[in-house]
Amino acid sequence: MAHRIIAHIVLTGSRVLGRAFSEAYKQAAASQKFAAEAAKNNPQALNNITSSGLTLDEACKILNVKPPMRGQTNIDTVFERFKRLYDLNDPNKGGSFYLQSKILRARERIELEVREAERKATQEKELREGWKPKVYKDR
Repeated sequence: MAHRIIAHIVLTGSRVLGRAFSEAYKQAAASQKFAAEAAKNNPQALNNITSSGLTLDEACKILNVKPPMRGQTNIDTVFERFKRLYDLNDPNKGGSFYLQSKILRARERIELEVREAERKATQEKELREGWKPKVYKDR
């Protein structure tokens, strides 16, 4: 009698696990199709969410700063708010590691946006003025 109960539990558990895996696979496939469609319509759509998983808007809300306008933002304010919030959420002082990691990812996302804007501005400046290599006379 016990072997029937154990067999029934194993079969039921494997059925539930199989359905969960199937649904997760379907959801991942749908997400991939959505991202591909978004990339076709808007090439910059892939840059909206980076590996950190945060949008620029979310990052600015977390650190309570204004979004960078044309790649310009007050980095000192971002670092000041980051340092304060990061220290307040230190797990050794009773804070949350999860919140601390979100704060770190928010700072990284804002820095990424500013770096990309600076790179584009430098590239556009070189295109307007022409490329001027740095020549050192001692070489």
